Parts: sequence; structure tokens; C-alpha cells
Amino acid sequence: MKQTDETARYLKSCRSEFWRKVFAAELGYLLQHLNPGDEVLSVGCGPAHIESALTAHGFMVVGLDVSREALACAPDSVRAVAASAEDMPFPDASFDVVLYIASLQFIENYRTALERTARVLKPGGILIAMLLNPASEFFKTRYASGDSYVRKLRHTDLQELEQAAAEWFDTQGEYFMGIDGEELFDSADSATAALYVIKGVKRA
Repeated sequence: MKQTDETARYLKSCRSEFWRKVFAAELGYLLQHLNPGDEVLSVGCGPAHIESALTAHGFMVVGLDVSREALACAPDSVRAVAASAEDMPFPDASFDVVLYIASLQFIENYRTALERTARVLKPGGILIAMLLNPASEFFKTRYASGDSYVRKLRHTDLQELEQAAAEWFDTQGEYFMGIDGEELFDSADSATAALYVIKGVKRA
């Protein structure tokens, strides 16, 4: 499948030192919250960089994305499925964990996606949704760039997203990963943390 210019630019940026550091920080966070043997679904996985790293740590990972072009770049270690988050083609109670790594805010009908998430999770299953924090300097700087991907976000109200998740999950949220220019640092401050993470446990 021939890549579009946009996909080629994205894949090139993913190889930069900065984004490798971001992916490593996100991976480190996930490894703290996953249990050995978890079966994981990652929604909006794109070329599945972090998902590939999870498989290297022994996790079974399925990557879901609407873009067949992006999935074509995913490694063979990740089972790639082309479908929408609103219509996940999996049986009920298929996964231990569902991840949204900076993807939930791009999904138009996120409530339906969250309902489907709860359906495909096993009893007591875990939701981890990493959201871009619009109050952060990182977001504001990226948004000021006319061709930035953050301009494609459909939803920026973090409280609204967490309240929606709370319809199906017992949730808790935290700010994560400060970014200053090209440097990363620990931060739980809404002004400097690039991400807000919703972690939810599926209700019975």
C-alpha cells in the first residue's frame, strides 16, 4: 500500500529522538499498570510503536485502527484489525485491558466507543486512556502550528470525557509527563503535564 505524504511525515517524526523518548515514557507508565499475561486491545494504534514494545514484554496485543494504511506499518507481532472504535468486531469479554494512547479525543462518538470498550473487557477489566492535556504548554505550542495533528482533536474537555467513562467504569485520573521543549520530566501539574490519564475498572 502506497503511503500518503501525511503518513510518511508521521512515520519519520516517530523516529526522532524526541518521540522515542515520549514513547518510552508512555510505555513505562503502561508497564506499571499492566499485569503479566494481560490480553490487551489498543484502540487507534496507528503503526503500533508502543504496542510492539508491549509484545516484546510478553503481552498479547491487538491493535485497532480505522486506517489500513497505518496498520500496514504495524509489526507482525501485533494483530492488526481495521475497524472503528464505535464498532469493535470482538466478542464480549475478550480483553483484560483496553488502551487509548492519545486516540480517544479523535473519535467522533467517544461515548459509543467507551460503551464498546466496556463490552469487550472481561469482568474487572481495565481502561487506560491517555488524553492530550489542552491546558499544557506542549499542547498550546503544537496547536499554534497550523499543520499540527492536535488541530484534528474533536474533544478537548477532559472532565466531560472522564464523566463519560464513569458511566461504565470506576475511574481515577492523573496528569502525567511534563514536556519542556524537547525535554521530558515528571509532572502532575495541569499546566506542564502533556497528558491526562484516565484509568478505569469495569463495573460489574
